[in-house]
Amino acid sequence: MVIIQIAGGVGNQLQQYALYQKFLSIGVDARLDISWFDGLSHNTTTKRELEFGFFTDLNYKCCTLKEKEKLIGKAGFSGKIRRNILPGTIRLFTESEIYHPEIFTFTDMYLTGYFACEKYYADILPKLRKQIRFKPSPKQENQKTALEMTKHNSVAIHIRRGDYLNPENQALFGNICTEEYYESAIDYISQRVDAPHFYLFSDDSEYIMSKYKGDNYTHINWNKREDSIYDMYLMSCCKNIICANSTFSFWGARLNGNEGKIMVRPARHKNTQPIDKPTLLPLWQGWTLIDNDTVLT
Repeated sequence: MVIIQIAGGVGNQLQQYALYQKFLSIGVDARLDISWFDGLSHNTTTKRELEFGFFTDLNYKCCTLKEKEKLIGKAGFSGKIRRNILPGTIRLFTESEIYHPEIFTFTDMYLTGYFACEKYYADILPKLRKQIRFKPSPKQENQKTALEMTKHNSVAIHIRRGDYLNPENQALFGNICTEEYYESAIDYISQRVDAPHFYLFSDDSEYIMSKYKGDNYTHINWNKREDSIYDMYLMSCCKNIICANSTFSFWGARLNGNEGKIMVRPARHKNTQPIDKPTLLPLWQGWTLIDNDTVLT
């Protein structure tokens, strides 16, 4: 059995769910472990909750405590003894690279990581779009805007600031999606799409209102708190998308079924990640990767 830990925000949770579905698709018995969200068992500065409930009838099976302990041992003293004396009996794999093709050879393993790489589940994305369905929004603004997006060449732009400006996140995620990045991405799409109309999504409404002005920009600023999931829904309704270095907008792009869509993302997700074109481009087929003002080709 392969058990995948569910952790992090909604974008990461969807990636872990997608990997779970990938294992099922190749005939591997798989389960999810959602215990990361129990009490104070995890260390994070941002409050996180299991957010599968935002979607309609998301199907999955969770592991039992016994199944988990069989792979990685118990949490207490006896588990520590096992890990020290019998380390070979511990079946734990932690993501450390952009892509680990070897995980698909596992039959008994507990997996931890965020698994953001498109290649893990690119081939089952059509199936995932049918499984990952948003519950209807009660807000008329979302229903009206979703319909409007289908009538012209709509482009979603996700600008994540908020927690990325915090000192603990700035070093890892900051200064990647620069103003140069967004200018280059907008220019790239404008050269390929006739009369694009841009929809701005951000956790910093004041910034985008001051930065992006004009009739070809619409600011989406009404989905707050638990309704923020509908920003992802509206991103998925746009015909094209410019992502932040955020799995939230990655899934806005992935759940978009438009065959002719242009998907733009920063070449670097984290500042610790080197930009190696021969490695990156095959892992993100169908995407346009931009580093500040440079398009990777």
